[in-house]
Amino acid sequence: MWPQAQPTPATTVPPSFLSTRALLARGLTRRQIDRCVSDGRLLRVRNGRYLPHGTHQEVLQVARLGGRVDCITLLRMLGVFVLDSGRLHIQVSPGSSRLPKRPPGVVCHWRESPVGREDLCADIIGALAQACRCQEPRAAIATLDSAWHLGLVDEDGISAVFALLPRRFRGLRSLLDPRSEAGSETIMRLMLRMLGCGVEVQATIAGVGRVDFVVDGWLIIECDSEAHHSGWAAQKRDRRRDLAAARLGYTTIRPIAEDILFHREQTFASLKTILSTRAAWIAAQNSSSKRARGRSRPV
Repeated sequence: MWPQAQPTPATTVPPSFLSTRALLARGLTRRQIDRCVSDGRLLRVRNGRYLPHGTHQEVLQVARLGGRVDCITLLRMLGVFVLDSGRLHIQVSPGSSRLPKRPPGVVCHWRESPVGREDLCADIIGALAQACRCQEPRAAIATLDSAWHLGLVDEDGISAVFALLPRRFRGLRSLLDPRSEAGSETIMRLMLRMLGCGVEVQATIAGVGRVDFVVDGWLIIECDSEAHHSGWAAQKRDRRRDLAAARLGYTTIRPIAEDILFHREQTFASLKTILSTRAAWIAAQNSSSKRARGRSRPV
């Protein structure tokens, strides 16, 4: 009999449909298949195609629409950073027919994919290329950084992604950095680049530990998110690290991921002010020092 499947985590996607032929090859009879469907252990999604109980709801929806999970939807399931619009992205092979009507909010990408006919997910290279088209450039860079950092692609894979994209995307290639551990870090790095700063990424400071960025040798930037900094234990650790950094002459700021991602203009303006204020203070100090040396010269 078909075993009782456990609920499938959101990051787990069944690799392919279970066809009637495949189930019969496993030793089930047609009566046993019908029994598994009736008691919920198997889900009949299309004629002669099944999925196990606990399959992610978005995968079920895509399967019933006759497509494959693709683009932003697939990457989000795999843990890759995307600026999610909430819409369901599916891949459908050109020439497919007799497909059910798609509900509002479904984005259909009519393109070929090298995966098998029964596979439920598009290929990762094609999904990344499609996600670059479906997002604005900075979000696309963050998505590629994330996939590279997670090991879903390597440098050759990144090259394969750009080979699928129009020439106008090639300028993004030099802006990638797989050291970014979160989408907010990528967006912050791009902001700092626009400001012309000297930036050390994932820098290690003796007595402090590893920090997201050291900017111009004096400013530490930590991109905080609720997932890793919400508990009191995490806040105590962060404050102790900030104090240790201050003893070494660093200033630490902690812009939150929400502001970096969704309030970029305000965040950028704040960064610009912080950096320019420091520069003005240094200039004033240097000017005062020069005047003091001039007054101390013997007549």
